[in-house]
Amino acid sequence: MEALSIKIKIGEREYPMRVEPEDEERIRQASRLLNEQIRMYRERYGTTDKQDLLAVVAFDAFVEKLEHEKTRTEVDRVMIEKLSRLNRLVSQAIT
Repeated sequence: MEALSIKIKIGEREYPMRVEPEDEERIRQASRLLNEQIRMYRERYGTTDKQDLLAVVAFDAFVEKLEHEKTRTEVDRVMIEKLSRLNRLVSQAIT
């Protein structure tokens, strides 16, 4: 499919983008969430400096990303252990 030309507003600026049709809603949702975070931090800290707001939002996003990666790694480890145990049980049962 052909890429769509859209405009995404972040803060008070518009950014033109070309996105695949199947990615459009996810891109727009990310823009909405980003703007909500900017608004939340603006209200919480009383600052209007766009660079400070974007820096705090980016920092917060990376902290959350690292936490999700840590959780995913732990879930993967537990799954591998359980699958290994199940594999051993099945191997014992068929031999």
